[in-house]
Amino acid sequence: MKILVYAHRLEVGGTQVNAIELAASLRDNHGYDPVLFATPGPMESLASSLRLRYIPAPEPGSHPSPARMRALRAAVRDEKPDLIHAWDWTQTLDAFYGVHLPTGLPLLSTVMSMAVPRLIPRAVRTTFGTYELLDQARAAGRDRLGLLLPPVDVHQNAPDPTLGKQFRATHGLAPDDILVVTVSRLVEHLKLESLRRTVEAMTTLGAEIPTLRLVIVGDGTARPAIEAQSATVNEALGRPAIVLTGAMSDPRPAYAAADVVVGMGGSSLRSLAFAKPTVVVGEQGFAAAFTPSTADRFLYTGMYGLGDGDEGNRTLIAEIRELATAPSTAATELGDFSRDFILRNYSLESVTANLDTLCRETLTDHSPIRRRATDGLRTAAVRTAGAARDLLPSR
Repeated sequence: MKILVYAHRLEVGGTQVNAIELAASLRDNHGYDPVLFATPGPMESLASSLRLRYIPAPEPGSHPSPARMRALRAAVRDEKPDLIHAWDWTQTLDAFYGVHLPTGLPLLSTVMSMAVPRLIPRAVRTTFGTYELLDQARAAGRDRLGLLLPPVDVHQNAPDPTLGKQFRATHGLAPDDILVVTVSRLVEHLKLESLRRTVEAMTTLGAEIPTLRLVIVGDGTARPAIEAQSATVNEALGRPAIVLTGAMSDPRPAYAAADVVVGMGGSSLRSLAFAKPTVVVGEQGFAAAFTPSTADRFLYTGMYGLGDGDEGNRTLIAEIRELATAPSTAATELGDFSRDFILRNYSLESVTANLDTLCRETLTDHSPIRRRATDGLRTAAVRTAGAARDLLPSR
């Protein structure tokens, strides 16, 4: 099967990694012929390392994007794929109006954000990254659905003490420093609240635990604000307790070096694959450690949550403190449980097998032109009404 994988901009982010790794895995494990279509960015290096053919897409001026639709139609004419796999609602609209609606070429849409977008036409088979979102989509009347959990390459993301030691040495971190690591895009949408809370937590925890260090790996529009806040905390503590490394196209050394990871989504899943004690964060003050008692909840909701809006930071401070000061035997047991959880539910091989099934179902599940046209009109009406103003590309 030839598949055109339509991703967004190839910036550093979990969704981009998922799209690239799954495309390569479909080729290697199920005989697909994939080609990647996306706007250029630093994650081109990952696509190249995995030997994926790549067609650059233009920058979008709007959603749907006329420029991208023209380029996508040209790619389809040249490549003659059996299926388009579009990642997120923005790319789905381009593929729907530019190709699927007029030609009927099978289209599979994948959403990795933490909401069910109203703009995706109901005629398009759509996958979501959590059981909870799948239930919400069914409740909203959608019937062409599938579950596609975020994949984790458990071979590349695995405990590696040597890699961790190299990271510490590179960034001037002592072997006995207790490292709290956050790997994230430093942007306002979805991320900034938890980033600020994590930095703020160091004001208390850094005074209690003199060897505690926070390492923030990532870059983005919110970096100046995070740097300024970190400088204030470092000055108050009288030591460089918080270190910002910038973005890393391969952040595995940071995970390997961590004693505790604070994160959400794909970042927290990779942390668990590294067998690291992990605090899952979200918005409105949400923070909860991943443990045997919370694992089932996170499997259903995804590695994210909404708190009660409490402006205090007590929960996050308490969760980091408990993991950072736990006996080594307890940390090892939790790490072993965490990695086993990933192996059982999120391994790249098992998620790829599920995606293969979804692709084959999409090929045989043809949507009549009448339904496609009706869906196109409905989506255009919703878009015109401005219902998408608060829908942003996923993390």
